[in-house]
Amino acid sequence: MAPDVPDALPPPSGSRPTVLVLRALGLGDLLAGVPALRAVRRAFPGHETVLAAPGSLGSVVRAVAAVDAHFVTEENGRRVPPLRHWRGAPPDLAVDLHGNGPESHDVLAALTPGRVLSYARPDPGHPAPPLWRAAEHERLRWCRFLEAHGIAADPADVRIPPPAAPSPAPGAVVLHPGADAGARRWPTARYATVAAGLRSTGRRVVVTGGPGEEDLCAAVAAEAGLDARDVFAGSLTFGRFSALVAGAALFVSGDTGPAHLAFAHGTPSMTLFGPVAPGLWGPPPDPHHAVLWHPGPPGDPHADEPDPLLLRLDAPRVLEQALRSLGRGDHDGRTATHG
Repeated sequence: MAPDVPDALPPPSGSRPTVLVLRALGLGDLLAGVPALRAVRRAFPGHETVLAAPGSLGSVVRAVAAVDAHFVTEENGRRVPPLRHWRGAPPDLAVDLHGNGPESHDVLAALTPGRVLSYARPDPGHPAPPLWRAAEHERLRWCRFLEAHGIAADPADVRIPPPAAPSPAPGAVVLHPGADAGARRWPTARYATVAAGLRSTGRRVVVTGGPGEEDLCAAVAAEAGLDARDVFAGSLTFGRFSALVAGAALFVSGDTGPAHLAFAHGTPSMTLFGPVAPGLWGPPPDPHHAVLWHPGPPGDPHADEPDPLLLRLDAPRVLEQALRSLGRGDHDGRTATHG
């Protein structure tokens, strides 16, 4: 996706007491954190809720409608960014939704807020501080964390409205073969087989990717016999990409950020999981969303090579599930596994 930062939220105004929330991660992380962000905003209606997140997510921060302002952090990968450029008064409350290590707690504490909520350093005297559970779904983890602090949170509160812009390919099946790590990138040839199979049924199939994925998307399209007009790689702003996903008949991808966007729009989707179980990052229970996964020991989601569990998903099985999803529109949304 190309950046479209003019649509970003404004910076903190300083006109009201502030709740500062740190979640300076990626697209999927932001979307998985929406229920928690909305819960914080509801709990403090008289405060300005500010999200500390990278500037590249500016349009997404606006689209999810979960905070009032955006405090732009460095593009820092998954590391904890410095917050030294905060110029406002100390926040009334700082909430660490970034992780469970002391680093994220400490960069918030350095701003001398009235109070810090974090997994790493629980409030002194808290009768039952929340404990980090490694084997817990990301949405549930942060909602449980807030509930322990008396903030009601609904992990199913993930939906965002479709953008006003029209889809560049309404009703198409959208394949998104890229991922930010090779471990979650299903082979190009298999995506091409699925694309060709879907196209043979009369469906329009388009391929999408972000900056740097142009060659990958072109390879899938060429092998599947798709037209160049059916490739959207590195050129769509977030708003246009969001419209494409919202208007799709089916969205097919690996375990990556755009899959969470399909969940958020309620677009029928299929997500191919490998190193990370869908029980940790998969869609909410909903008949519109199917996942394919081979149970097995967890792998490294940031490794360079495709995970062995992901490679156990073959193209005929994925094509079969896609046709089933398109043909019936009522798959049960449970994890599909096969040997």
